[in-house]
Amino acid sequence: MRVKLLTTISIFTYQLSVSQTEKVLNGKVFSQNIPLNKVEVINKTARISTRTNELGEFSILVRPQDSLLFYSKDYFFKRFKISQENIDQNNLVVNMILKPEELDEVLITTIKFPHVGPTQEVSDSIALMRASSDLRKYTGVYDGTIANGMNFGAMGAGLLSLFKKEDSGNKKPKKKTPELDFKTFAEATCPLDFFTKDLKLNPDEKALFLDFCTADPQSEIILKQKNLLYIMDFLYVKNEEFKKLK
Repeated sequence: MRVKLLTTISIFTYQLSVSQTEKVLNGKVFSQNIPLNKVEVINKTARISTRTNELGEFSILVRPQDSLLFYSKDYFFKRFKISQENIDQNNLVVNMILKPEELDEVLITTIKFPHVGPTQEVSDSIALMRASSDLRKYTGVYDGTIANGMNFGAMGAGLLSLFKKEDSGNKKPKKKTPELDFKTFAEATCPLDFFTKDLKLNPDEKALFLDFCTADPQSEIILKQKNLLYIMDFLYVKNEEFKKLK
């Protein structure tokens, strides 16, 4: 009886140890049946990551109950809780949803068209024809026109161009688009429940915590990497420091 009991205990212990051993999980990431390349696949529990290939395929070490995150800047965030069934099937299929496309800022500029009208040579020729057709110098009869009169249309065009030049000189230089800071990037990339469930922060503490992280010069280095796993690791470390200040 004792031998059977020991055998049963050893078998159970072996099965438990096998189930807790990391195993390679294979899978594919799609969007509308199109494989996605370079999607970050992050095992948040084990703190390891990989990327999908051109066929949307990936392989990563997992255990049951591990949390997998799928991130690509053009798609909505995806999270999976790995089960033993997922590991046994070893063919995880993930469908990601494309974010709505944001329109770039439209800049309206003045388009200058080439001048359409008589050239200077043609204008001189017309003036000469008018002068030669003036009958007053031959007949002395006044026909109602003014010889060598002022061209009010040309004067108006000249004044208009002068005012345009003054307006263009008074235009203020356009402001440069502000650079993305760590706080904004962290809010945009991390899952909505990451701060409350993983970091155990109250909703009203989120903004203060991100300001605390942004104040650290290390955040600028992390921001340049634009790697979600690095950002989450940094937030975990800063969270421990933040809790000590309470």
